[in-house]
Amino acid sequence: MEKDIRIKPDLQFIKELQEVGGEGVKKCYQCATCSVACPLSPADNPYPRKEMVWAQWGLKDKLVNDIDIWLCHNCGTCSDLCPRGARPADMLAALRNMAYQKMVTPSIFGKWMSSPKHLPKLAAIPAAIYMVIWFIMAGVRGSFFPLKDGKIVYGHLFPGDFTIDPIFMIAFGFMMWTFYKGVQNLIASFKDQPKVFAVGDKSEKPSLLECFIDVCKNELVTHSKWKECGETDEADEQKFNGHRFIMVAFICLMIVTGVVAVTHWGGKIIPFLGPIGHTPMPLWHPVKILANFGAGLLIYSLVLLTKRRLNQDQTVHGSSYYDWYLLGLIWTIAVTGIMCEVLRLLGVAILAYPMYYVHLVAVFMMFVYLPWSKLGHLVYRTAALTYARYIGRLPMPVREEKTFTL
Repeated sequence: MEKDIRIKPDLQFIKELQEVGGEGVKKCYQCATCSVACPLSPADNPYPRKEMVWAQWGLKDKLVNDIDIWLCHNCGTCSDLCPRGARPADMLAALRNMAYQKMVTPSIFGKWMSSPKHLPKLAAIPAAIYMVIWFIMAGVRGSFFPLKDGKIVYGHLFPGDFTIDPIFMIAFGFMMWTFYKGVQNLIASFKDQPKVFAVGDKSEKPSLLECFIDVCKNELVTHSKWKECGETDEADEQKFNGHRFIMVAFICLMIVTGVVAVTHWGGKIIPFLGPIGHTPMPLWHPVKILANFGAGLLIYSLVLLTKRRLNQDQTVHGSSYYDWYLLGLIWTIAVTGIMCEVLRLLGVAILAYPMYYVHLVAVFMMFVYLPWSKLGHLVYRTAALTYARYIGRLPMPVREEKTFTL
């Protein structure tokens, strides 16, 4: 006789899940259409059917430690075909959102990221820091909107050596440490996952490095696994191109920032490096050209992603504040960055300096709160997929290839 198992549903967890995008979970009646339709779901214990019933029962521990929520590419096929409109893709996305929020401490940042009513608190921290700097430097320079030789120089009000670089170095270090702890916590949560390899003996098992390289190639660079989610339409192309172009844009801007930082600080030791990255740069400077190209590409990718989200059928694919927060923040960074250049060239100091102030606040929010934002999936999902490959938790197409290829 089988032993009875008593289920203790976490009703608060169900409520939180519904608030962050899983409001359709109660409509599921376990027809398994979602699991059958998903081409990436593993053959044994496929998702998202089991996750739907766990969510209905309020089984928080099983869901937060479930590696399968990270295997989903959120193509939306399961939601499109669901006869009840339960939107399983949104439920998996909501679970990932909850995971981002509570992955690391201070968890208060994750809580603030979950609702628009907390947005002023998130913005207030960098706003206060840079406002204090503004007032101090305005007192030193003797002007609230200082000009140097009749020109706007942002470093004249916010000196890089004393205000910009130290703050962002600390912010970057905090972000990297938080991600490190977050990945540790994520992998630890998978400790009860079965350690089985798809095919073959232990000698055929790839190393973690091989798994990581495979994930970077197929998930981040080419999106080949996402393309296996079925036929693509215009919205899917917008999502794919938007993600691809925004990554290229960030790489361009990262290179620009790196060149400026290295030549600036290196110039203190090797004098000839200083002029290479001296700002502000003329428009024909190669680094400036790359910066403007990256900014333009960023705007284009944001248009694609915003258009896709606005055109989504909300009865099938919902959008949460969590989604719009990240999109809005990147829009703010892109627009204020471009306007800072335009206003500087036009010499409108009374608008240029406030615009630069808003830009600094937005960039600070991007870096410091990144481990709790949706963009954190670049790190957490890569780690989860790498571990899934390592333990043999593979989608059906991968299993078939490994099983029948001689």
